[in-house]
Amino acid sequence: MPQLDRLLSAMVSNRAESLRLAENELASLVKDGASVPVTKQALGAAQLLGLLREIAPPDALRRLDAGSPAEFQYTSGDGVFTARATNEGGKWTAAITGGAARPTPSIANARVVQNSNAERNGSNAVTGESVAVSARPLEDPTARAAMDNLLRQLVEQGGSDLHLRCTEPPILRRHGEMVRLDEPPLDDATLVRMLQVIMPERNRREYAETNDTDFAYEIEGLARFRANAFRERKGAGAVLRVIPAKVVTAEELGITPEVQALCQLTKGLVLVTGPTGSGKSTTLCALIDLINRTRTDHVITIEDPIEFVHTNKKCVITQRQVGVHTSSFKHALRAALREDPDIVLVGELRDLETASIAIETAETGHLVFGTLHTTTAPSTIDRLVDQFPADRQEQIRVMLSESLKGVISQVLCKKVGGGRVAAREILLSTLAISNLIREAKTFQITSVMQTSRRSGMITLNDSLIELVDGGLVEPKEAYMKATDKAGFTHALRSRGHDTAFIDGDSAPPPPSAKPDNGVSTKTPSPRTGYGAKR
Repeated sequence: MPQLDRLLSAMVSNRAESLRLAENELASLVKDGASVPVTKQALGAAQLLGLLREIAPPDALRRLDAGSPAEFQYTSGDGVFTARATNEGGKWTAAITGGAARPTPSIANARVVQNSNAERNGSNAVTGESVAVSARPLEDPTARAAMDNLLRQLVEQGGSDLHLRCTEPPILRRHGEMVRLDEPPLDDATLVRMLQVIMPERNRREYAETNDTDFAYEIEGLARFRANAFRERKGAGAVLRVIPAKVVTAEELGITPEVQALCQLTKGLVLVTGPTGSGKSTTLCALIDLINRTRTDHVITIEDPIEFVHTNKKCVITQRQVGVHTSSFKHALRAALREDPDIVLVGELRDLETASIAIETAETGHLVFGTLHTTTAPSTIDRLVDQFPADRQEQIRVMLSESLKGVISQVLCKKVGGGRVAAREILLSTLAISNLIREAKTFQITSVMQTSRRSGMITLNDSLIELVDGGLVEPKEAYMKATDKAGFTHALRSRGHDTAFIDGDSAPPPPSAKPDNGVSTKTPSPRTGYGAKR
């Protein structure tokens, strides 16, 4: 959602004549000839232009970038607005007028509006046929209200994702299961319009050109949502994931003291890994929040898109979105080194250059957090090294052996009684681990982790066994998430758990089960906790 939308909503709700933005002044509402400030800090030229750029069409963007006056229209859920920006004597000012209250109809009404629009445009709204995507569509309060209603249902029903598909009713993922809502199936024209009205202008253009785009959307007071819109065989589609409005703390997630201690380092690389949908973003958010509460530093986050929004507590936090505030992860990471950072969060080490800069940044006296889509700590190290050419891999191993401070690999398991719980594999830097990384003996890391429980390390199998022993996860569910299934099967049998669900396994559990490899049978430790019941 463009940042200016909040000010425009305030303008409409206060029935003001206009919103005034002026360089080096507070943003204000003009009502009955009087100005009422609506911001606490004066706007700089970059801030003012940034607000306008988020809502300006391409031709107006070009005029603004050239320092010329610009006039254009913008539509949001609060109506149609006219913006007039001028640059006199090198000082920018802008006045925005217009706006109207929006209705709150249903999806069925949205479909009526969409089909009538399609008929006027001469397009075919039959499911499966492509509907043209306008880079600058007219605002449709009906479609926006229908989308907001679905997102509210998603949050209220405790879902994690909303799936939208042509010929299907809206579908929620709740506790890992797909659940269809009692709504009529969506057609292509309706779905395209519902997506367009919540997309930022940049994403509308990208969707029109490439047929897929990533963006974030927020409903004030409810939650933010990470969205991916795309086209597939039957037409438009989208998945929107809930990002809770409340930041979950490290204590609420049950993150261990050893992992929390990583947040107090002054330099090094800390990686949070796992498959898509394993809660990496939530864990990283909790770690950044811990830093925000306990340190007095400058934190820069580089994300695509921005998910959790952090307010400044003890730290100063700068959040940049790839594609909006910067062109790529690698460009933002290079620029970050000139922005006086203490801690840098890189949303994803998705290419060789980004990974290289992140490792160098960690070596030069900064604490760097990042994510990878790997399932275990040892495979994370191999994935990082294998990105580089063969002639650089030895150098990267040496750099990693010195800079890598911790790897948290996690998966989400269905919890007994509903909800989900995280199993976390934790690798921490020790002299033995550093030597194995340097000598390219990552296959031995798991053995060191198994014998280093006292220092806070734990393998994924042991973490899963703790969940099963505590009655939080069924043995079958844990088995499906285990990476070493043979070892996990042996651990289940030795501890007296039923393994009849394993193919070809008919052996009953032993009559007297004892702990295997020193793994405790007590209630799961906090390292396996997970706050969100999704």
